[in-house]
Amino acid sequence: MRLAEALGALRDALAAVRYPLGLPDAADSARLADTTRAQLDDYLLPRLARLDAPLLVVVGGSTGAGKSTLVNSIVREPVSAAGARRPTTRDPVLVCHPDDAAWFTEAHLLPGLGRTTSGDGGLRIVPSERLTAGLALLDAPDIDSVVESNRALAERLLAAADLWLFVTTATRYADAVPWELLRAARARGTAIAMVLDRLPADADTEVTPHLTEMLGENGFGDARLFVVPETTVDERRLLPEPVIAELRGWLDSLAQSAAGRAAVVRQTVDGAVAALDPTVGTLATAAEAQVEAAETLETAARSAYEEAGKAVERGIRDGALLRGEVLARWQELVGAGEFMRGLQARVARWRDRLVDTVTGRPRPADQLQSALESGVVTFVRGAAADAAEQAAAAWRAHPAGSALLKSHAELAAPSADLSLRLDRLVRDWQRSVLELVRAESGNRIAFARAGAYAVNGLGLVVMISVFAATAFIPTGAEIAVGAGTTIAAQKVLEAIFGDQAVRQLAAKARKDLLDRVDALLDEEAGRFRAVLDDSGIDRTAGPTLRACAAAVREAR
Repeated sequence: MRLAEALGALRDALAAVRYPLGLPDAADSARLADTTRAQLDDYLLPRLARLDAPLLVVVGGSTGAGKSTLVNSIVREPVSAAGARRPTTRDPVLVCHPDDAAWFTEAHLLPGLGRTTSGDGGLRIVPSERLTAGLALLDAPDIDSVVESNRALAERLLAAADLWLFVTTATRYADAVPWELLRAARARGTAIAMVLDRLPADADTEVTPHLTEMLGENGFGDARLFVVPETTVDERRLLPEPVIAELRGWLDSLAQSAAGRAAVVRQTVDGAVAALDPTVGTLATAAEAQVEAAETLETAARSAYEEAGKAVERGIRDGALLRGEVLARWQELVGAGEFMRGLQARVARWRDRLVDTVTGRPRPADQLQSALESGVVTFVRGAAADAAEQAAAAWRAHPAGSALLKSHAELAAPSADLSLRLDRLVRDWQRSVLELVRAESGNRIAFARAGAYAVNGLGLVVMISVFAATAFIPTGAEIAVGAGTTIAAQKVLEAIFGDQAVRQLAAKARKDLLDRVDALLDEEAGRFRAVLDDSGIDRTAGPTLRACAAAVREAR
């Protein structure tokens, strides 16, 4: 059967859908998905498997409406507990003819409820010869019970009904809760009949017309209304047979008429299937909103770290790192002030001095390298801390992000091991710069004789040059950073490698450093992505639900 297969696929999709992000509609959507799946399990799928099965009439209503007394009176024996204690009905009671007991005992309808014959929990099945075969009465808990589990069970049982027999009283018939449920039943197309119970004689001319008017205004103008007058009960707490004769006769005729039962079932099944379409549409929209929220949060985190990467690039290019400790160590190493005097005439001799200085006095070079390393680590860590703070602020301003941050407060700060990773990153980059210098100088015999210390010294000059891109702008105007530091670096490198090689060395070294920093910042942003991925968002849930709903429409 195509419809049953389509509903089965929809049922599986509803069971799988999740709404993990704390959006305003998430909890309601999760409940709606659960109740919709439950109706498929409890009613639609088993009912479609056997449309000619006995009719299930669920007797529902408010606290103290007299549901249990009414059921007992119809079957003329106290099968369901009735009395003044509230709530009276705790475990639901299903009364059916013995010939129909197998259908209900084998848990075709409401398969998730355990069956019992003793009243020790679950759905109690009571066979009775006084009830006509083809129809069963289910006495449900109060819809407005003070016990939440009773209310939830009552709604579940009503959703599994072929027919609602709704019981109210002259004092409760206008209550809001029953009408909310009745309107929900109308939206699902459920067949409904109503009993106005314990009606005082002096209220008939006022209450009955008003209730009839309310039924019409709410779309139940064709619903049967039975009036049970206020009366006394016998020693078994049963109503006199005459006062329920009309209701009992209607139920008997319905049980005896295959066509009548089929019409009720068809109305309820068709209505329930039709109601699935807007319901599933709502759930699909909510699932897609989850994905949109996740993408918004992911974009916010990514943007914060991309901006951090740009800030690092700007800092590298504008010479922000060539101050303080780095500048002092550079000047200590090469004496930039002396170098600037007569620079053009003595580049070659200064180059030799650099090699000699590094060869004979490695400690200043080591200090400069350490200062560079410390400066880069501090600078990048600051950018990463700003990004974490900005990303967390963006999440905090979003309902879903705010909920996630409550359980992942660590996201607002950089990773605990970031400094160690940055230390490693800078050391690896410094080694790569030395490899660049070594590769570039390999064909220069004169330079090769200078040995490893020369490579180290010139590698430091390349590193210095990386942090001041303006020194390499061919504008004719020499822009100095740190008392001529970058001009000195450029002239030394040009004297050894040539102008074009200098540009390439600095560009390669700078790109290498920025690539490494971008990768590290992406790892930091990945903490935010991981939280979203771990939240359980299914990016295919919305399309899957819509496809299932379309399949149901086509199969109807």
